Amino acid sequence: MTALDLSSPVAVVGTGTMGQGIAQVALVAGHPVRLYDTVPGRARAAADAIGARLDRLVEKERLTGPERDAARARLLPAGTLAELADCALVVEAVLERLDVKQELFGELEGIVSDDCLLATNTSSLSVTAIGGALRVPGRFVGLHFFNPAPLLPLVEVVSGFATDVTHATRAYETARAWGKTPVACADTPGFIVNRIARPFYAEAFAVYESQGADPATIDAVLRESGGFRMGAFELTDLIGQDVNESVTRSVWESFFQDVRFTPSLAQRRLVESGRLGRKTGHGWYDHGDGAERPEPDTAEKRQPPAYVVAEGDLGPAAELLALIREAGIPVRDEDEDSGSRLVLPSGGQLALADGQTSVEFRDVVYFDLALDYRAATRIALSASQDTSPQTLSEAIGLFQALGKQVSVIGDVPGMIVARTVARIIDLAHDAVAKGVATEEDVDTAMRLGVNYPLGPFEWSRRLGRSWAYALLDDLHLRDPSGRYAPSLALYRHAHASDKREGTAS
Repeated sequence: MTALDLSSPVAVVGTGTMGQGIAQVALVAGHPVRLYDTVPGRARAAADAIGARLDRLVEKERLTGPERDAARARLLPAGTLAELADCALVVEAVLERLDVKQELFGELEGIVSDDCLLATNTSSLSVTAIGGALRVPGRFVGLHFFNPAPLLPLVEVVSGFATDVTHATRAYETARAWGKTPVACADTPGFIVNRIARPFYAEAFAVYESQGADPATIDAVLRESGGFRMGAFELTDLIGQDVNESVTRSVWESFFQDVRFTPSLAQRRLVESGRLGRKTGHGWYDHGDGAERPEPDTAEKRQPPAYVVAEGDLGPAAELLALIREAGIPVRDEDEDSGSRLVLPSGGQLALADGQTSVEFRDVVYFDLALDYRAATRIALSASQDTSPQTLSEAIGLFQALGKQVSVIGDVPGMIVARTVARIIDLAHDAVAKGVATEEDVDTAMRLGVNYPLGPFEWSRRLGRSWAYALLDDLHLRDPSGRYAPSLALYRHAHASDKREGTAS
């Protein structure tokens, strides 16, 4: 089934930020657009606001004057739902309450034709539940745009339990015709992005709650080592702590309080205190006028080691050996079966985060995962109370000699980036195994929806078949709550041979 014809009217019900954005997307694509809101005057005000944004697009030369004038002529506020009777698609963007949405679509079904596509922009409610009471539930679908809708390319096209594949296909093709990048997914709590993204926030908050590091340091490590656009604390301040916590809580409750999605107590306290982020002037950070942004914890200058001994294969951190040599530090290679590590002149060891703690071994410093060790500008190190000062000093000096700033955090198993990426990979494998979406659509959704530097399956291929499983298995031994228990899908992936599964990640 093909996309809606451009002559087909599209209606948007709800004229808040998302409603206006979706209406603008359909309008610029070439459709006649109707705006409806239950509050008198809001549809007209929304039309005026969209018109002003069209003016700005002309100023930026992204739209011509005649195109703007034609779009304005196609935009009509509606005084009643009855004025939407001839629409081929109605997209709802009203209050995130199940009863409100169900009532709205019940009314719409008595007004529009049976072949009119009905869509919800919900981000947290069940598409199946919203459309469950409809007389023709097969034409009901989720069209989850991301804010701001005119700018962000991703649209999750969500099929409820009763959605007919032909209508889901029409919604998918229509989103693509509007210049968006659609991904198809089943109706699951959080869909793709809000389901798989939970560990990005949860693990940062967990490190903070365990006194492993402060928000500024965790954010800096996620950005400067992990390659994420923003850290978890600054991003939730931007989103709004209440909004982010509400999504987390919704996913957790929808999965019957699955421990993998447990909300953060620290974030709950932040919400209860009214510190919701930028919109209130204070969240994890102070956003008031003149407030100074706290600096990440950064180690003072230390002397690099005279040499290092490489034992075993460093795996995802293998590039470090070339960087160390380029820095003029001799590397002695030894074939050892005792592990993957660097041995420092003090006799202490330096190892990539693997889900274990420094206190379990004599004189070990762990270093965190980096998206690209050559490009990374900061590396986190983890040491315990039993780590010798000389070993820690040599480890700091080594990475500083490579041009990196160093943040020393507490003895946190899996550290910051490593545990976050491992959990994202695990949830992605679990989602695909349960039919939520394809690997390709998951990677597309996470790169475009939340700006991850790599999709989970791209990361999985880069890090190796068993890397995420091994790290989470180690974490699970140290925290047997179930939070870090690897999924069955990840277990199968880690233990499958390349011969049986080809090159699938």
